[in-house]
Amino acid sequence: MKKLTLAFVHGYSVTNTDTYGEMPLRLAQEAGAYGYELKIEHIFLGRYISFNDEVRLEDISRAMEQAVQEQLLPTLAAGERFACITHSTGGPVVRTWWNNYYKDQKRICPMSHLVMLAPANFGSALAQLGKSRLSRIKSWFDGVEPGQRVLNWLELGSTDAWKLNKDWIQNGQKYIGPNGIFPFSLIGQDIDRKLYDHLNSYTGELGSDGVVRVAAANQNSHYVKLTQETPKLVGGKWQANNLEISDYTEAPPTPFRVVTYKSHSGAEMGIMRSPLKDPKDPKGTEVVNAIFRCIGVATDADYKKLITDFDKETVAVQEKGLVEEDKRLFGKKYYVHDRYSMILFRLTDSEGHAVTDFDLILTGANHDPNGLPAGFFADRQCNQVNKSTVSYFFNYDVFRGRKAMTVNGFKLDELRGINELGLIIRPRPEEGFIRYLPCEIHASKDLFDKVLQPNSTTMIDICIQRVVSNEVFRFEKVKNTSGVQNLNFKKVTPGNGIVK
Repeated sequence: MKKLTLAFVHGYSVTNTDTYGEMPLRLAQEAGAYGYELKIEHIFLGRYISFNDEVRLEDISRAMEQAVQEQLLPTLAAGERFACITHSTGGPVVRTWWNNYYKDQKRICPMSHLVMLAPANFGSALAQLGKSRLSRIKSWFDGVEPGQRVLNWLELGSTDAWKLNKDWIQNGQKYIGPNGIFPFSLIGQDIDRKLYDHLNSYTGELGSDGVVRVAAANQNSHYVKLTQETPKLVGGKWQANNLEISDYTEAPPTPFRVVTYKSHSGAEMGIMRSPLKDPKDPKGTEVVNAIFRCIGVATDADYKKLITDFDKETVAVQEKGLVEEDKRLFGKKYYVHDRYSMILFRLTDSEGHAVTDFDLILTGANHDPNGLPAGFFADRQCNQVNKSTVSYFFNYDVFRGRKAMTVNGFKLDELRGINELGLIIRPRPEEGFIRYLPCEIHASKDLFDKVLQPNSTTMIDICIQRVVSNEVFRFEKVKNTSGVQNLNFKKVTPGNGIVK
């Protein structure tokens, strides 16, 4: 048998290692059946401080590196590496640690496998609610005030999360492999109704596990850059109507699995806490099996096969769980678990400055805002710290359409859907010494396919031209030869000329 060393890293605002529940014991019980020697002394339960306002993910990653060097590495044999299992914010914590200390590949990372359970890779919609409101939500917190700096990272579209994910999308392929790391993501899409907060609908949001959206957990994401054309004078007015795709990158394929009847937290359904140590307990079978299949990956071929297998299994899980029947005291309520997509838009100008005042309008068939299907829109958030970034959450199946069907006795009507998507940007200020020009990218199937994928997030950078009036700086010729003329330019207007 092969020796297996496991390190666990918990989620946000945790104050006790009982957050791991009996999962470590369950894995130790079943390791032998998968060909591993896993004893209690081979299991390390990580703990970190996230509820202090000054602590950032960078600080946690620095402390983690020292803990790995001082407490974990001395227990490993020569050439041995450890596998890491994370929950929730633990995923971004470990990814930040790896990114800061091992991405350059100057030394082999001591972690070989990263298995992330319900990772908030792109953040969580809950993060924007603020400390006072979040501290009472029992599905996330444990009776302490959440740390503001970590909370800022977790807000959808944060600068640090954007940087981490964009780099992975564009460069991650060269880091995956036996000499690099093997990352994996697992998440449920069910809601533990006992943990639902009636004052906060995000805890029951479809397309999520009650805290993290399925699309936000998935590393199979995309990056798009749209660039506005150079302004030109048409009929006496400056125009730059067209947005064009100047960059498009798909993240390297990684194994991603939606698991059955699992929510973010809780002893009954939580993806980390619900599995009991008894191998016969059915609540943990699917998750535990998936974890060992991840850890069992040893080659690039193994990795590619698991990607394919997890894709097929995710389709089966989502098809089977499409309709949820919630039995109540007075009748029943049905929930339709469609697949969802998330898009993060970030607007900057050609000089790199954030643009924070703008209208963003989606268009459908015939480039018409009214050509979008009814019910496609689920949520919109503007990042409170970085107001140039806004997240949109869409029902992908409504967008794409489906045939009428009956599932578990519940009739689903036909959804006609569309296959084109466009965008109109109206930035402000529209006039003055510094201004912006409206622009758009016409609805097309190409843009639809690039930015909308089920269970996935797309990051879209929109770069618009910063239009500078040529009246911002001018030289005036001295006309009076007897002395310097006093010229008052207090009332100069922007005019129609611009700096080219």
